[in-house]
Formats: sequence, structure tokens, C-alpha cells
Amino acid sequence: MLRAKITGTGSYTPEKILTNHDLEKMVDTSDEWITERTGIKERRIAALNQTTSDLAFEASKNALKSAGVKAKDIDLIIVATVTGDMPMPSTACLLQSRLEAKKAAAFDVSAACSGFVYGLSAADSFIKAGAYKKVLLVGAELLSKFVDWKDRTTCVLFGDGAGAVVLEATNGENGILSTHLYSDGAMWDMLNLPGGGSKYPPSDETLSKGLHYMKMKGNETFKVAVRALETLVVDTLKSNNIKPSQLALLIPHQANLRIIQATAKRLGLSMDKVVVNIDKYGNTSSASIPIALDEAVRTGRIRQGDYILLEAFGGGLTWASALIKW
Repeated sequence: MLRAKITGTGSYTPEKILTNHDLEKMVDTSDEWITERTGIKERRIAALNQTTSDLAFEASKNALKSAGVKAKDIDLIIVATVTGDMPMPSTACLLQSRLEAKKAAAFDVSAACSGFVYGLSAADSFIKAGAYKKVLLVGAELLSKFVDWKDRTTCVLFGDGAGAVVLEATNGENGILSTHLYSDGAMWDMLNLPGGGSKYPPSDETLSKGLHYMKMKGNETFKVAVRALETLVVDTLKSNNIKPSQLALLIPHQANLRIIQATAKRLGLSMDKVVVNIDKYGNTSSASIPIALDEAVRTGRIRQGDYILLEAFGGGLTWASALIKW
């Protein structure tokens, strides 16, 4: 059976580190408050002249090197992002130009924090259909430019970064076993960035109202996320006849440590089987899973034959999972 297999991983995070103590000087908050409620200690912030495609480019180079694949051999580029360089063209097209991947088709996926897993599902489908043999999938976000640094409820959560994987067609038993995608647009207002589209195009009024900053109903989103993810991970394993005890690693979206802990508890997993880096990077939306995956690969936490479960929840609302046999 033709499968999509991850053959290379890469990531990139900006140099600048913004700690909780730095935020104490900017808004009415504290390191203790942020750490207790989110698990975040610091996050990376892009330079003023950096763009989302810049972050994606660096992560992509690392992933291509890891896979031993040249950019000219890539058939398709998918970039998951909600903070693209511009509304048009896609960030994927800008990345394709930077990489000189001249034969690759390119498009963006917008599913917020679930974007990487949504993109993984799309890449998997294209490869299984025989349409493409080598796909570059990137999750990249530059959220610091869309955060209201006066809003303590959101500015403490987010950071910048990018992660990438190369997927190739294989006839073996290893690779992506299944992906599962869900959404509920009725709850769109729990997490959104209202300005900049056709509903609220840029104007003096939208700027003065702060509509170009992210808005979040934190408590409500937290409750929905916990319920959705607890069901999602159990159903994903059941559909593949895999027991939680067979998992080598759970790689969750890094949104909130308490959500991660609740998901692990539902599966009966000890936290040493969970990849957690939210303390270092905060919530990097679609970039968080590929960054965590790359770190797990490079630190030797993943071995051939391991079962790896990815899961995410984000704006849309969207939630998604993928089960991989490495």
C-alpha cells in the first residue's frame, strides 16, 4: 500500500527571547501567574524585518538537509499559517521562489493551530493518490506582529517559529497510518483575528478598534479543547486498533500545559512519553507540532517502528490528529 512517510524534519526559531519577567515590565502580569496557568516561561520573537516566509525558509532548509532531498526535486509545497506575509500571493509561493523549487506546486492551509495536521492530511492524500512523490510541508507563524502587547490575556501566550517535514511516497508499512480532521465554525468567535479580510478591510476605524489583533475567549476555548482532544486521541487509536500503551510518543500542539496534561491523563500516558516545549516557545500555532517533532527526532526520542500520535486544536474552531508509524 502506497503511504506518505516523513523522511526529514527541520525547525527554526528566532534568536530573540522574551521571558515572563520581560512581560512583567510591559503588562500587569507575573511570571508565577503565566507559568501556573499556561506552563510558558519564555517565547521567541522575530526581528522587525523578518517575515513568516523567512522563518519557513530556514526550517525548510533544515528539513530538506535532514531528508537528503534537493529543493528542485520537491513536487508540492504546503505552508500552514494564519500569519502569512500577505493575503496574496500565498506564503507557499514565496517560499517556493526562495527555495528555487521550480517544479513544485504551492499553496497555503489556514486552520490555525491545527494547520500542520490539516496540511499533513492533504499531503498524505496527494501522495496516496499518486499525484506527488515528494512534498514539503511547513508550519510557520509570526504571531508577535498580530498580538496586542497591551492585552495581557493574549500577549503572554504566543511566540514565533517554523517547523517543516519532507514527505515521500513509500510502499512499506511505516508512514502516516491515518489522519482525522474536525471543525465547528459555529464557535469561530472564540479565537479569531477579525481585521484584514473582506469583512473588516484595513481602515483608520479598524486600526483604532484593534481589529488587526488576535481575539480570544480563553476560558471557553480551554474547556472545549480539553473535551474535543480527549475524544479525538482515543478515537484515533481505536480506528487503528492501537492501544495507548503502544504509543512511543504523544506530540501535542503546545497551547497550554494543562490541556496537554489532561490529554495524556485520558490516554493513561506518563508525561515522559509526551513532548513538551511550551515552556521555551509558547504557542506557535501551526508551527508548534513540527518544531516539537523535529526536537524529538534530533534528540533521539523517536526510533524506527515507533507509534507517534500528533494532535492539535485551534481557531475555526478546528481540531485534528494523525497517527504515524515511524
